Amino acid sequence: MKDEIRLRLIDMGENKYGEFHSALVPGKNNIIGVRIPKLREYAKKLAKECGDSALEGEDIYYEETMLRGLIIGYLKTDTDKRLRLIEDFVPQIDNWAVCDTFCSTLKFTNKNREMMWDFIQPYIHSDKEFYCRFGAVMLLDYYVNDDYIDKTLAALSDINTAAYYSSMAVAWAVAECYIKFPDMTEPYIMEKRFDRDTHNRAIRKICDSYRVDSAEKEKLKGYKIP
Repeated sequence: MKDEIRLRLIDMGENKYGEFHSALVPGKNNIIGVRIPKLREYAKKLAKECGDSALEGEDIYYEETMLRGLIIGYLKTDTDKRLRLIEDFVPQIDNWAVCDTFCSTLKFTNKNREMMWDFIQPYIHSDKEFYCRFGAVMLLDYYVNDDYIDKTLAALSDINTAAYYSSMAVAWAVAECYIKFPDMTEPYIMEKRFDRDTHNRAIRKICDSYRVDSAEKEKLKGYKIP
């Protein structure tokens, strides 16, 4: 089955898109050039028709790893098994695109927020760059809401942001927290709860948003750390 999946991905690939996407994902030299909507469609088909047998075999191409994450999200399976599959998959994440696409596909989290909150804690408190990014993006995707905003902000301030991609994810999440809950998020910015780069990146992302008015943006720029 793995050979069949690989050949299908190669058939769906577009050279120009592969070149374009390779520029967005530094260090990845094995990109075929399959667009995400096509990968999602194929992943849904495999999840439905083949189940977890579609996860067998080693990945060679970037799209194979991306597809694996999508299948895990789309599988009709029990929660315990899905969690085991997620645990097996997260160590394979080595770039922002696979991480973020994977997180956005774990929609079952919406019905299992309390359980998943506990599940992502080891990643939030990890010292590994893409474990931290996985934790931060899960917070961003599923926990910026009335029930969790206090816990989410506290968790974001605990994430190790020494590495670039974890820092960028935390900044992105902090910006979204501010946009949706400005009064609760502003103290974290005023009190400089994040390292300088993450702090300034969060402010920059907030200022890039059309959902924040110009007066707020000017105020936030005054909080930047030189």
